[in-house]
Amino acid sequence: MDAKNFELKPEQLRRRSDPSLFSFKSTAELPPLEAIIGQERAVRSIDFGIDMPNQGYNIYAVGPAGSGRTTTVRRFLTSRAIQRPVPPEWCYVYNFDNPRRPKAISLPPGRATTLRSQMADLVKQLQREIPRAFEGEYFEQRRREIILDLQKKQQQLLQDLERYLNERGFTLIRVPTGLAIAPVLNGEVLSGEAYEKLDPEIKKKYESYRPELQEQFDKTMRLARELDRQGKQRIDEVTHDLAGIVVNPLIDEVKENFRDCPKVLEYLEAVRKDVMQHVLDFIPGPEGEKSPFAALVKAQTEQWLDHYKVNVLCETGDARFAPVVIEDNPTYYNLIGRIEHRAEFGTMVTDFMQIRAGALHRANGGYLLVEAKDLLQNPVAWEGLKRALRNREIKISDIAEFYGLMATATLEPEPIPLDVKVVIIGDERLYQLLHLYDEDFRELFKVKAEFAVTMPRDEKAAYEYALFVGDLCRREGLRHFDPGAMCEILDEAARLADDQYKVITRFAEVADLVREASFWAGRAGHELVTAEDVRAAIRERDYRLSQAAERYRETIKEGVILISTQGAVAGQVNGLSVVQLANYEFGLPSRITARTFMGRAGVISIDREVKMSGPIHDKGQLILASYLSSRFAQQRTLSMSATLTFEQSYSGIEGDSASSTELYALLSDLSGVPVKQNLAVTGSVNQFGQIQAIGGVNAKIEGFFDVCKDSGLTGDQGVLIPASNVRHLMLREDVVQAVAEGKFHIYAISTVEEGIELLTGVPAGEMDANGNYPEGTIYARVQAKLNMYAENLKREGGEEEEEKDPALDEEDGEGSSDEDAEDSDEEDEL
Repeated sequence: MDAKNFELKPEQLRRRSDPSLFSFKSTAELPPLEAIIGQERAVRSIDFGIDMPNQGYNIYAVGPAGSGRTTTVRRFLTSRAIQRPVPPEWCYVYNFDNPRRPKAISLPPGRATTLRSQMADLVKQLQREIPRAFEGEYFEQRRREIILDLQKKQQQLLQDLERYLNERGFTLIRVPTGLAIAPVLNGEVLSGEAYEKLDPEIKKKYESYRPELQEQFDKTMRLARELDRQGKQRIDEVTHDLAGIVVNPLIDEVKENFRDCPKVLEYLEAVRKDVMQHVLDFIPGPEGEKSPFAALVKAQTEQWLDHYKVNVLCETGDARFAPVVIEDNPTYYNLIGRIEHRAEFGTMVTDFMQIRAGALHRANGGYLLVEAKDLLQNPVAWEGLKRALRNREIKISDIAEFYGLMATATLEPEPIPLDVKVVIIGDERLYQLLHLYDEDFRELFKVKAEFAVTMPRDEKAAYEYALFVGDLCRREGLRHFDPGAMCEILDEAARLADDQYKVITRFAEVADLVREASFWAGRAGHELVTAEDVRAAIRERDYRLSQAAERYRETIKEGVILISTQGAVAGQVNGLSVVQLANYEFGLPSRITARTFMGRAGVISIDREVKMSGPIHDKGQLILASYLSSRFAQQRTLSMSATLTFEQSYSGIEGDSASSTELYALLSDLSGVPVKQNLAVTGSVNQFGQIQAIGGVNAKIEGFFDVCKDSGLTGDQGVLIPASNVRHLMLREDVVQAVAEGKFHIYAISTVEEGIELLTGVPAGEMDANGNYPEGTIYARVQAKLNMYAENLKREGGEEEEEKDPALDEEDGEGSSDEDAEDSDEEDEL
């Protein structure tokens, strides 16, 4: 087999963009970016969710961080919000019938703030005009007339009573409790002691009058009280009439401005009634009085006047369309709103003016955008949001209600109808968990908008990328890009996508590269960003982040980590893995070794035995064991023990990309044919011996290339990769150049047989009709070794049987040899 048939050409290692894709000289010539790039599916989903009028069609936007999901959703929501009218304003007013339940009033945009200012003006006018009216001559004169008339009538009543009593020998006297009837003898009022000394006949006469006199006295007192009541009523009527003269025009003036708002008119009538009942409270007390009582009265008056205030929850201000609200701290109170409290005489109290709006109030009539992870960190907020969406209303309540605790007096504001589309932004894992375990989520968020992480790399994508770069440069004052620089941007986007035919849609990363390239262009004194400036930005970024990779390669160069890039060793293969850091990944070689020996234990993974491997890696090892059995255990049981390990690996191992490498190590050790150490291998294997694609192919190749470069490129070093990974190659320019110069090689293989021959230089061999392989091939040598193990094990088993009691050869009435039992155990193991 000629290795050149599997070797990739330099042009296959990196797909370069052609500057002829771009007809401009600079991105400054391009129009502004208006469309959303590369997210047609997500945009259609969001469009559907927004326009769907039925309940429950809120949206969960799925996509990785940096994919532009938040920017895309915000931009799309804004474009739709422009088409919708400004929602009404909501305000809370005092409920004169039930102060604990403030009334909610909806008003057209801007009218709630108008009502608030007009009510404030009304109170000022009432405070000014009512005292002026009641301190005038008219009110005092009418009050004086009523009082004088009342006094005159009461005096006449007392005179009539006095005369009636005198005719019967009695008179009226004043006592501490009021008036009383007392007997009179010879013109003098009798004291109690004198009365007791009277002649019995005289006393009897006095006593005979007492019931009649008492009845007349009580009648007179009733009439006097009735006159008091009538006098107060007449004063109240005068007060009411005079107050009406002042109050009615002022309130009617406010009502005139809100004739189209029935709830406001109803509220103003309640205000009118309350003002008329408390009209005298508008008259201030004597000036200069500074007693504690006077201060208390003043404070109570000011608090009472607060009843006429208007609490506007959300002002529309100069808004011209529906709101788009982004809540970056979605706590319960920040979403639903809150009722604040204040300390008064050591007690926490509140009123309707302490009601504060939440994000749902601000977004009502529009759109609300929240991050899933932020929302779910506040479970009560999540439950509150679901309750609001389910009931289609915002009910402000204390968070203690969720726990059955109410420590302070609070209010129960009227709920406000809710009309909002909620968009939650999160990842796929959270979506699946919510969909599985939260029934409310399934009912309330029926639309999933899934953001793609890549898009096809075609002319349309190239133009849209250029629009994005031009738009970003204009917005942030960056240097514009020439066509060559745009080609480098596209190439890097494909490299980040790990695909020659796709580019990433994580535009946050692209934007960072654009900014950095503009910076380095400035350092170089370039007016436009060039291809070299973009390459400089990439080099500098990699240099800033690659210290960990360099330190690892230093340990290889110093001989601390044992990696050979020359020579050949049986049972030892250079595998490749990827280290993923927070914002950087790099590849590194790992020595994978296999040792085989006689036994029945099968393939033992040392890493698995010590629990350093993950389930996917373990699955890969079971698959390679299955492949060995399918190749070499068709006619007899596979009798072998083998160990595999990643040498000098001190952290966890996961993934199946080294399963083909482990298989090559086993085949090499069994056959005794050494593996070339100048080659490294990656790729997973299936049960049929096919080599399957793996991830991180670029980082793996570059990792081994850097190690070989550190020790000196010999011209025969290279990497074996799955043929299905060729489309994913976007290698660094220095790697491509080394391949072009014949200093490094990359081979694309499809089967285990191709791989083992490239690694050893010896053909694998094909099985004939008798189940044998051509002499001298890898598989023939493996088969010979396995046959030897089997014969030796059988011989050892026979010797052991001779030493056993023949009576033990049968069990349960049936013959069962130890070898058969052991073979059965071994098959279970494999």
